[in-house]
Amino acid sequence: MAVKTDPPLRSAANAPASPNPTLAQQLEATADVVLQVRSGRSLTDALARCPAALRPGVQALSFLVMRRLGSADWARARLAPRNPPPPVDALLVTALALLWPDEQPPYADHTLVDQAVTAARRKAPRAADFVNAVLRRFVRERADLAQAALDDPVARWNHPAWWIERLRLDWPDHWEALLAAAQERPPMTLRVNPRRWSGDEAFAALQAAGLAVRRLGPLTLVLDSPVPVDRVPGFAEGRLSVQDAAAQRAAPLLLAAGLPAGARVLDACAAPGGKTAHLLELADLDVLAIDSDRERLTRVDTTLRRLGLGADVRLGDGRRPDDWWDGRPFDAILLDAPCSASGVVRRHPDIRWLRRAEDIPTLARTQAQLLDALWPTLRPGGVLVYATCSLFKEEGALQIDAFLQRHSGAEVHLDDRSPGHLLPLPDNGSTGALASGHRSIDAPALTADGFYYALLHKRDVAGRG
Repeated sequence: MAVKTDPPLRSAANAPASPNPTLAQQLEATADVVLQVRSGRSLTDALARCPAALRPGVQALSFLVMRRLGSADWARARLAPRNPPPPVDALLVTALALLWPDEQPPYADHTLVDQAVTAARRKAPRAADFVNAVLRRFVRERADLAQAALDDPVARWNHPAWWIERLRLDWPDHWEALLAAAQERPPMTLRVNPRRWSGDEAFAALQAAGLAVRRLGPLTLVLDSPVPVDRVPGFAEGRLSVQDAAAQRAAPLLLAAGLPAGARVLDACAAPGGKTAHLLELADLDVLAIDSDRERLTRVDTTLRRLGLGADVRLGDGRRPDDWWDGRPFDAILLDAPCSASGVVRRHPDIRWLRRAEDIPTLARTQAQLLDALWPTLRPGGVLVYATCSLFKEEGALQIDAFLQRHSGAEVHLDDRSPGHLLPLPDNGSTGALASGHRSIDAPALTADGFYYALLHKRDVAGRG
């Protein structure tokens, strides 16, 4: 049944938060976050608008809701076919997602239903009985509803239908595993800054702080349980950074060509600065870091200052070099191109609901424009690493195949060390590389984010790369 709501609806974002917020307050604020994501705002931005006292709890709840939004939307439509007002609908799907079958449910059923009804009384009093009836019916019929949801792809996999189909076509042997992996919590992986700490020193400091830590490489560590960065020893002092193991492959791949000290390097889409910093941690380079987003570009400066590193950071669009390039060729270019971010959906579960099918060809055109615009700025004999945190082949292997077709084989060479597509599965370093036809370089053995990497050499006039 549909309900009428009292104007104006009260928003948790505008309500004062107590030092110890109730679950009802957190549910109300989480529903506000769901509403904002549905209006096109990123989860990160929505959480930034949440009152500070509520934010930690709301962040945990909203991540879980985003991972179950397909199931919750399906259940709400089955239990209440006529759409309630958006704020009430957001509260309902929030509660339904948290009530979804779980071996370790976040709250007892009666507690969650009671607090969701309390939140409804605050947000839309006339809807409280309706919310109570829907949630109690769901609890009674939960097992049957969860079984029936398996017949609906969006409800089963908690991704949009177009996303599911694209993965099925791109990865016919892995699409189900990829969709399942997107529902897992990602590891918290750390990168050691060798200019300020050794891997052994970092490992010992983390253990001394009571954190369970594993080694993934000489300068790569992973925590068994994520913690706030202010609890990571050495972070504030620039000795450690948070960066997924797959993202940590960019800098070593670019440096694999053997760049000399002082080499001129362009980081063409630098924000928020993690890969820029990694390059400077590993080598003495003359780095120009550009990004077309002024707000995000400030994070590059912040990152470099924390780590004690320096680069020339400028506002600039890689598609328009005439606006920022001084004409001196680069020895190497890192192009971490804008993409769907489908490979990092575990970390950003809202991405699946924010992206649209038509976004992918639009992003692919931008990637092609960046490649074509930046290639002339690279000196003969130089190298370019193309990277996207995407699972979709249109943004990875197919993008580079098209680039190679646009350029003569006498001009460009795809290095055999190119990892190709790295899938966020336990065999990350092998499955993607074999599937894309590229040989993999060594990678830590863990479930890392999904990425695509290609190492391109620009041949000199004698045909040497």
